[in-house]
Amino acid sequence: MMPTLLWHDWLVLLSFFACLAGLGLLVGMPQDQGEDFEQAESMLMLMIFTYWAVHCVALGVQKFALPDWEVLLLSLKFTAIISYLLTFACMISLPLNRLAVVLRQVE
Repeated sequence: MMPTLLWHDWLVLLSFFACLAGLGLLVGMPQDQGEDFEQAESMLMLMIFTYWAVHCVALGVQKFALPDWEVLLLSLKFTAIISYLLTFACMISLPLNRLAVVLRQVE
């Protein structure tokens, strides 16, 4: 039995493919051994896209998991919550990293 997909599910699916495109662009970019803050910024961007892709996959698998599999559903819900929080933490860390670089240059 196929569940019906709502607009939110289509948005999550689109977001997942956008994450894959973003990861492909970030991994395909030439990596020069620049400053530490540039490497940290690149790593934070990779982490944001990766955690969001994990979040989208966890939400998608929840739709297709059988209701009898309570342990699987619970672990998928925890995975979705934790990956959402990790994505948010990385998104907060990105501007804080830039702020630290600016404040270091001012000194």
